[in-house]
Amino acid sequence: MIIRAMVCLLISANMSLAADKTVDYRVLATSKTSTMEKELNEASEAGFRMDKVMGGQTTFGGSEVVVVMSKDKSAPAVKKYTYRLLATSKTSTMEKELNDAGREGFRYVDQTAFNTAFGGDEVVSILELERDSNPRITYEYKLIATSKTSTMQKELQAAGEQGFSFVGVTVSKTAFGGKEVLSILRKDVLH
Repeated sequence: MIIRAMVCLLISANMSLAADKTVDYRVLATSKTSTMEKELNEASEAGFRMDKVMGGQTTFGGSEVVVVMSKDKSAPAVKKYTYRLLATSKTSTMEKELNDAGREGFRYVDQTAFNTAFGGDEVVSILELERDSNPRITYEYKLIATSKTSTMQKELQAAGEQGFSFVGVTVSKTAFGGKEVLSILRKDVLH
């Protein structure tokens, strides 16, 4: 009976805490990928963290990349994350840039595809670096691009056997492959 009363009290306290928590949102939208990286880092200065990205046609902005960021209103406005945005139509370039950023400790957050102001159809990946992260952990990335889902299955399986974990997928028109399914995989590297 006492245990049941304590559990009910804990549940009630947790529900009260959840009801008191308020969230502040910031929506970023631009047709220029260079502008988006700048805006991501400016919002991070105010304590926001990226939640989701999507690229496409907006009513008034045309082809844009749209990012939603959020923060707990009661949390201090402290920059905890640095963001890097990668945009390219060449899958080999994306994999190289992902691995360069991964060696610096940048972790994949999300990806999308859209028609950028200067680059045409591009895949956009956003990565974040936690300022107080463990410098001994970096990341290795693998990008799989294919027009056939049966090929994707085989390549994902082979990457999984090498220790890579799936983190994201986008369908996009690339410079050489036409419409392709682009999968990004990651594995932790301990130093």
